Amino acid sequence: MRAVLPRSAGGRIVSVIVIIILLLILLAVGSWLWFRATQPNISDPPPGLLTILTNPIPDGPNADLIRRGRYLTIAGDCASCHTARGGRPFQGGLGLQTPFGIIYSANLTSDRQYGIGAWTNNQFYRALHDGVAPGGKHLYPALPYPHFTIITRADSDAILAYLKTVPPIHYVQPGNRLPFPIDIRASLIGWDALNFSPHAFHGNPAMSPQWNRGAYLVQGLGHCGACHTPKTVLGSERNDQAFRGSVIENWVAPDLTGNLRTGLGRWSVGDIVQYLRTGRNARANASGLMGEVVTYSTSLLSDSDLTAIATYLKSLTASSVLPSPAPDAAAMRAGSAVFFDGCTACHLTGGKGQQGMFPPLQGSAVAQQHDPSGVIRLILAGARTAPTRSRPSFQSMPSFAWKLSDQEVADVATYVRNSWGNRAPPVDAHEVARVRSTLKLTHPLTADRR
Repeated sequence: MRAVLPRSAGGRIVSVIVIIILLLILLAVGSWLWFRATQPNISDPPPGLLTILTNPIPDGPNADLIRRGRYLTIAGDCASCHTARGGRPFQGGLGLQTPFGIIYSANLTSDRQYGIGAWTNNQFYRALHDGVAPGGKHLYPALPYPHFTIITRADSDAILAYLKTVPPIHYVQPGNRLPFPIDIRASLIGWDALNFSPHAFHGNPAMSPQWNRGAYLVQGLGHCGACHTPKTVLGSERNDQAFRGSVIENWVAPDLTGNLRTGLGRWSVGDIVQYLRTGRNARANASGLMGEVVTYSTSLLSDSDLTAIATYLKSLTASSVLPSPAPDAAAMRAGSAVFFDGCTACHLTGGKGQQGMFPPLQGSAVAQQHDPSGVIRLILAGARTAPTRSRPSFQSMPSFAWKLSDQEVADVATYVRNSWGNRAPPVDAHEVARVRSTLKLTHPLTADRR
């Protein structure tokens, strides 16, 4: 005979099973939401970009010129700005955030209507040297022609020869989102008159050929000052503060001078080369916008050019040490508690980091920048180390926006910036709130927000 459970017992078993299933579903959903919340707030690389930059160029007419042109295009990091997220290489359409609005990068493929397939060598050189496109259209300095102006005619011709081999993409970028009167290109005539004068590269005969090569790459193709030099209210570079650090798209481009605290003063030439080649060294990891520069530009350059760049950077006079008020003792205690709770697993208790994995915070130039926006962004949004051919794996720092309040972020940032010998201005919760709002990041579910 078959045993039959009492009706009430059977019902209880079914209820228990249903409850278990619901709990498992809730656990899975909660785990997924936690995973999404803690992921770095970054975009995946455009598909095919590294392929087009590294695939062998077959022998044929002008093959050497085309190979040289691609190398120079890589040195100029053209692909990063002229490839939209999820788009195809060099099609343009990436929205570049400027203090004045959004400017969309141009199509650099060989398409004759929307790209540069119909441009002549003279027209392309004029665009780089003078900032003027065919038809007399003045270009916005989001294309860094104030730097590209020193590119030689031979290098310009080689770059165009390569770009004309990029498969055509029939694509027109969106219209720029700029206010009046900046949206009128004729206004750029006045900007150029005030801020720009076309000129050639003039090396320093007192310095070595290696130094001069580095100067040409840093000042010209690499356009490092476009990010690392502070700007005027008109968006031009403050040449008297060259390479002393700036803020771009809510990232801090740090000081590149010989400042021992905020710059490259403690870095050797080898440290700089390793960072540009692999995206990491014993002092820092490359992420964010600099991570893209490393992945699509510097990691693909020759050792001789990387050494030249490092040699030039190490010659830059150290910036002045700016005064930093002492942090509040209560903020340091609160920041210490946050740090030990959420940061020591990777960065260790003394902020020493784990070499090759997680960068040290002790002595970190990024942590000690006078402007705390970079540290705030890293804590709120997280980051991912740039993958390179020599170091294809990457480490991620999770986002803490979901967990930490504005005051907690301010406290832990203040603690990191003023511990283990570090010194930098304390961080205010209002600064954190501004960055959180700008990045459209979540707030933690704290008691006062329920």
